[in-house]
Amino acid sequence: MTSDKSSYQGQGKHAAENGPLPPRGPPAKRNRFTDDNPPERLRHSKLIGSAEQSNIDFKTLHTHIRNYEKDFPSFREPKEIGFFSLNKQHEFQDDRSQLRFYCPPKYEQNEIALDLRKGYHEWIKRDETIKEYIDELVRWIQKHRDKFRIPGQDKDNHRLNTDFVCWRGLLTKLLCTPYENRDGWIIAVTFYKGTYYLCEFDTEAKKHERFNSTPKQQEMSYWGYKFEQYVCSDRPGNEPMTHIPVNTNEAYCTVVRTRLEQHSLVFAGEVDCCDEEGKYVELKTSREVFNERHDRNFKRFKLIKWWAQSFLPNVPTVICGYRDDDGVVRDIVKYKTCDIPNKVKVIIAIFHHF
Repeated sequence: MTSDKSSYQGQGKHAAENGPLPPRGPPAKRNRFTDDNPPERLRHSKLIGSAEQSNIDFKTLHTHIRNYEKDFPSFREPKEIGFFSLNKQHEFQDDRSQLRFYCPPKYEQNEIALDLRKGYHEWIKRDETIKEYIDELVRWIQKHRDKFRIPGQDKDNHRLNTDFVCWRGLLTKLLCTPYENRDGWIIAVTFYKGTYYLCEFDTEAKKHERFNSTPKQQEMSYWGYKFEQYVCSDRPGNEPMTHIPVNTNEAYCTVVRTRLEQHSLVFAGEVDCCDEEGKYVELKTSREVFNERHDRNFKRFKLIKWWAQSFLPNVPTVICGYRDDDGVVRDIVKYKTCDIPNKVKVIIAIFHHF
């Protein structure tokens, strides 16, 4: 990392022009919306495609790491302001019903053998052809407008008093862009009643990758979900129910408010589980690391993303199940999110300064 000051109290200067401020364009079909009927699906089709197609003056955001070798910007400690669940049918529920609880496997460390392939053919997979954009987050906002009201604001005034609304995954991509030269992104922006709503769309490369994935790659995409099932229970003290099919329609999401310099943000992100203290935990799987090259690639391409994903919503712990090439977890390692920058900054410096 360019700085080891990863606490939320970092107070370095970071000019607004260096940040990923989205281009402002005319609201899409704004006349359809009223205060009582805000947009259910906030999209801006004119921001998709080339600048020539959209007639929008696109700004260039330079991503070389040297542009960001500065003090850590002022980033207020994120605070949870809400949550919601998606049930077995992937339907919105305004509750914690899908929150899971971390339950470490009862094995000696050298005896761990969690077969991530088990149950693959019974997998109840969410229909990924149905794009959700930020619908569920907007639905939560509609139900909790009181969370956005400031003192003296009339109840008929539905302004959110928030600069940006989006999913956590989009912010993770922006945060990792200076360190990532393999994956592109497309972000659509709608400006509505004083708030920028950001929504990610698949690039052509991502569509091609998904369409041409091999059976082995499709199976490997299941392994992370199966690991979650092995180490999570539906109630504190209960045992994991590993005999039932994995259902990726289900999800639990936290809604977080924070501030980056002068910009206020509200975003939502899926949470895997919480520990015995009620603190959120991020669960991951990764191939076992056998040599120095594996270690470099792991830190350069994975660990930095894990940090960004967990740092943004203030998730303090990342737990990784290290698997072999047959999809069997042989080791489980716990990382403190605040310690990850020190593990990766040397590797990042080596690869991005030459």
